[in-house]
Amino acid sequence: MANVLQGVGAATALSATKSIDSRKFHLPSRRSLSERKGSFLVVRSDGRRIQGSRARRAEQLITSAVATKADSSAASTASKPGHELLLFEALREGLEEEMDRDPHVCVMGEDVGHYGGSYKVTRGLADKYGDLRVLDTPIAENSFTGMGIGAAMTGLRPIVEGMNMGFLLLAFNQISNNCGMLHYTSGGQFKIPIVIRGPGGVGRQLGAEHSQRLESYFQSIPGIQMVACSTPYNAKGLMKAAIRSENPVILFEHVLLYNLKERIPDEEYICSLEEAEMVRPGEHVTILTYSRMRYHVMQAAKTLVNKGYDPEVIDIRSLKPFDLYTIGNSVKKTHRVLIVEECMRTGGIGASLTAAITENFHDYLDAPVVCLSSQDVPTPYAGTLEEWTVVQPAQIVTAVEKLCQ
Repeated sequence: MANVLQGVGAATALSATKSIDSRKFHLPSRRSLSERKGSFLVVRSDGRRIQGSRARRAEQLITSAVATKADSSAASTASKPGHELLLFEALREGLEEEMDRDPHVCVMGEDVGHYGGSYKVTRGLADKYGDLRVLDTPIAENSFTGMGIGAAMTGLRPIVEGMNMGFLLLAFNQISNNCGMLHYTSGGQFKIPIVIRGPGGVGRQLGAEHSQRLESYFQSIPGIQMVACSTPYNAKGLMKAAIRSENPVILFEHVLLYNLKERIPDEEYICSLEEAEMVRPGEHVTILTYSRMRYHVMQAAKTLVNKGYDPEVIDIRSLKPFDLYTIGNSVKKTHRVLIVEECMRTGGIGASLTAAITENFHDYLDAPVVCLSSQDVPTPYAGTLEEWTVVQPAQIVTAVEKLCQ
């Protein structure tokens, strides 16, 4: 999938080190390493465990938790192995595991230290690792983002938290001209293994300035990878993979998803930074989505199934580069595509994805690609008006019905 990013001229800005692929890494936890020496374990989406040689054969096929057509994942949660975590706790667990594993990993941002972060992702880390590895900064996004980039150039692996992703507009020059381009402009002398993360998206009456979707702003920067988490499982896996990557990665977290709960494996795992997740297999239409809209789509999918439709739902997760392998195979099967995003319609992720699908899979389409996006207006503070600006499940149902006529 790196070829997709290379095709737009960003290849030289990315390190030659490849992203970590979750299909190749299903590691036992450090706590049980001595007890499980030489063993190999895969946790299936249905909760079953496969060990030994069978697991090695299966691991190429089992890459992520996949909801069945009957959406029975919630009913079987209690029987699954592992432990339950909220999404913000999963992010913290992934971060803590990486700080234990690699002393070069550090965190910086506003209130990330003893306060524990605006959404408690870093709670308790300052007490465990000290004020130098969990660094509270002044309210100066341009300054501490630049400091993080400089730290990455010298060999550290910083995680920079934006208290709100909208605030990172103040650091846009650092992210664009330095973070994304220094590997290229230095002739490969510097790597920038930095993770920039924080909450974003439309919340509940947070107002226009705190409801930004910055993925559309950052997608055009050469050398930057972008991923969006949507479940506790992939939040932890993407956090760990982003920290280990030699490339600068922006991890988008939605402000309304932090309290989602899911059972995740006890064993160490990571998710690929360049791989989409098949949420629901289907035959009639491909629905591509990410972040919070995944849940609006799955709500609509229940209605669509009752009406006789069989939608295939894919959480693209990797916003740059796109996983055109997974997307393409789905398009070849269903021949119809609906994109559902919370990003703005003009210049958003959906616009880029529509262009990529049209360019690569036009001959397989039986209908034009349809994209449902947020309206191109500042997000209102009033709750009823706020809902009108964001795609709702009923709109998804109507769009699928029209698309499948």
